[in-house]
Amino acid sequence: MHDIPLSVSDLNHLVRQTLEQTLPICWVSGEISNWVRASSGHWYFTLKDSGSNVRCVMFRNRNQFVAWLPKEGQHVEVHAQATLYEARGDFQLTVEAVRHAGQGALFEAFLRLKAKLEQEGLFDSTRKRPLPAYPTSIGLITSPQGAAVHDALTMLQRRWPMAGVIVYPVSVQGDAAPAQIVAALEMAQSRRECDVLLLIRGGGSLEDLQAFNDEAVARAMAGCSLPICTGIGHETDFTIADFVADLRAPTPTAAAQMATPDRMVLNDRRIELQRNLSGQMHRHTSSLSQSLDRLHQSLKQPHERLAAAKARLEHFVHRLLGWRDRVFTSPSNAIRALTYRLIHLNQYRLMIKHDLKQLDNRLASAMKTGLDHRRMLIDRLAEQLELLSPRAVLARGYALVRDSAGQVIRSPLQLHDRQLIEIELADGNVSASVTLG
Repeated sequence: MHDIPLSVSDLNHLVRQTLEQTLPICWVSGEISNWVRASSGHWYFTLKDSGSNVRCVMFRNRNQFVAWLPKEGQHVEVHAQATLYEARGDFQLTVEAVRHAGQGALFEAFLRLKAKLEQEGLFDSTRKRPLPAYPTSIGLITSPQGAAVHDALTMLQRRWPMAGVIVYPVSVQGDAAPAQIVAALEMAQSRRECDVLLLIRGGGSLEDLQAFNDEAVARAMAGCSLPICTGIGHETDFTIADFVADLRAPTPTAAAQMATPDRMVLNDRRIELQRNLSGQMHRHTSSLSQSLDRLHQSLKQPHERLAAAKARLEHFVHRLLGWRDRVFTSPSNAIRALTYRLIHLNQYRLMIKHDLKQLDNRLASAMKTGLDHRRMLIDRLAEQLELLSPRAVLARGYALVRDSAGQVIRSPLQLHDRQLIEIELADGNVSASVTLG
């Protein structure tokens, strides 16, 4: 069977399988040369050292996760599978990941420092402070030339333009960066001119972000009396500073967003509160006005005082409605001003209620006095009427004579012989017949 020759394709396929099954995926370091980015999006380059070189390919579905572009002569480390390109019989590396040379050691140092500071309690949630709800001044610790500061300023202007912004310029990369960041933190703390600090920078490699994995920076952040929000790199990037910060945002723009309220949301809430307060004020003042109207109608004497009180109330309502729009132009003073106005309105309502109670007591007293007077007058009139009653005359010995038709006989000329008459006495009636002589 060994005498049967293999085709070139079969041989290359067997070699590729042997390589991939025998050699595990590993990290390989070297210098980049002949780097090409194809129209398909794949990267092709050669990795070399002083004695050898090897062809490499990194397909688009892998290199899209690399946040930087390799350059000629750059020292890198690639995580790759040794294989054979069967069509040409070329030995090559299929690259899965790439990083700057030395990042493996950097990552190990990152893990050691993270474990040390975590054990000391610098990452504890109990020491995290809330960011101010309505900051009046915001400090940015970042590079003044980077895109991060522009993105953050744009977001702050859109969401919360009433806050002042102070930029503390620092280097965010390189050997001098940690000391500058520590100095900026100490300056912001000593000046006390900010309510919150944003420590931000754009994305980069682990080596680029080393300033934010510095122990001195972490301890300066932990000792700072101002709340700190970080927005470092991309969403997948984590630094020691992120763990120490009071709040970690995935990007610089997100840090500006998380550190400020949305003025549009607050304005909608202000309009809703204004509408509710206006409705309550209208209903309350309408109820008071109706009560005054009813009392005014029921009182006969102090109506001028009630009219004056009603006029004062209407004037107060007019002034209060006039103040309403001016008060709400400042969201920070709106609730306090409205509360003061409501308390004042309630005190005025209690004063009106007290006046109305006094007027009601006076009305009750006046009505009682009037009724007593009229009762005495009626009694006197009843006595006079009783004296003028015909029955009182009859009681004195007089009599009232009527004919059969009930007509009163006032003269003898109205009588004729044998006429039947009725005589009314004080205690009864008698019938009689007239006899003319």
